[in-house]
Amino acid sequence: MLLQYTIRRLVSIIPVLLVVCVIVFLIVHLTPGNPAYLILGEDSSPEAVAQLEAQLGLDKPMAEQFVDWLKNIVTGDLGESVYSSEPVTDVIFARVGPTFSLMLTSIVLTLIIAIPTAIFVVWRRHTVLDPLFTSASLVGASIPEFWFAMLLVLGFGVAVPIFPVAGYVPISAGVGGWLHHLLLPSIILATVEVGLIARMLRDSMLESVNQDYTKTARAKGLKESTVLMKHVFSNALIPTTTVVGLTIAGLLGGTVIIETIFTIPGVGQLLIDSIHRRDYPVIQGVVLFIAVVYVLVNLLIDLLYALLDPRIRYD
Repeated sequence: MLLQYTIRRLVSIIPVLLVVCVIVFLIVHLTPGNPAYLILGEDSSPEAVAQLEAQLGLDKPMAEQFVDWLKNIVTGDLGESVYSSEPVTDVIFARVGPTFSLMLTSIVLTLIIAIPTAIFVVWRRHTVLDPLFTSASLVGASIPEFWFAMLLVLGFGVAVPIFPVAGYVPISAGVGGWLHHLLLPSIILATVEVGLIARMLRDSMLESVNQDYTKTARAKGLKESTVLMKHVFSNALIPTTTVVGLTIAGLLGGTVIIETIFTIPGVGQLLIDSIHRRDYPVIQGVVLFIAVVYVLVNLLIDLLYALLDPRIRYD
């Protein structure tokens, strides 16, 4: 039954990906101005412009351009970078490592802080800790990432130079250096997400804490900590999983800002560089890549839902 559910979900994302392709194509191609002139400059000769238009397929009708691009996507061909003449897929995948490393460290740091915090707050729910937590989570979720990044860079990169404020070290060069370069940007990305996930988990646990099954567990003589972990926490996982999934997908957007500030050579930095260079094939490919990752993460969350609650498979 889980296999059938998985197949249904895979089929259902096909129209979503098609809509994503249409939106990405229109965003790039409906930008004011001739892309060939924007790339080569206004003083370029008509011959050079015509040659670049033919290279990019811009001399064809828009509908034909879209169909050709869609066919190429199916075969994994996103075209060539105007800036480096490399295949766009190679350019993107060369930057995936730093971005996914930043996302991984951020989400791990988020969960390490958010889950124990939410459980502890629920355990001490009748104390002043609960309203303090609510206020702190709202503040954390409201902090602008770019402002917080500059604050931490000035504090821990300049005033007290504990962490590097630029660059990236691959994990192959050593786990220590890899973590050292990623910790500060990961803290920035995690700050907002900790508040959201911890608040969601706390609210979900509070909904379950006085249900009949928890009262029965207490009546059997179970400790409050056992009731919270075995009965309340497990039931609160399903709604929290949705927020975690959205957080993971949303981190891709956050990395664009953070990678730019810390000059991390990831997909986000590639997008900004490509916009400055007016490298339209790469811009198109990166935006499509981010959208596809977002859709696939949501698919994985749906499948995880089905594992956590088998009743969902039959819906």
